[in-house]
Amino acid sequence: MNTSPPLAYITLEMISDKWAILIVYHLADGEHRYSELQKKITGISAKMLTQTLRKLQHNGIVHRQVYPEMPLKVGYRLTDLGETLVPPLKSLCQWADEHLNDVLQAREKSQS
Repeated sequence: MNTSPPLAYITLEMISDKWAILIVYHLADGEHRYSELQKKITGISAKMLTQTLRKLQHNGIVHRQVYPEMPLKVGYRLTDLGETLVPPLKSLCQWADEHLNDVLQAREKSQS
């Protein structure tokens, strides 16, 4: 009997937290510095941003580029693998735009 987790579970675990999705979403526009990401992603702590960027780097989704200048400049961008997440992410965003009212109505119904 195979007891290993399904491939979809492993894949979703890599990118499924809200911070990872938001980082990928913003990096789809191109390279950003750490401080730029922190400003764009409301509510993320410095610790969580660092941890999530490291996790995305570890999984090959994000590349960290250190530029040899003073003061030190570090940029983050999607790898080729990370770029493959952009189309499904855009599809999810489009779905949300199209169905947000339906979701809100369903929530309202379930609370009454």
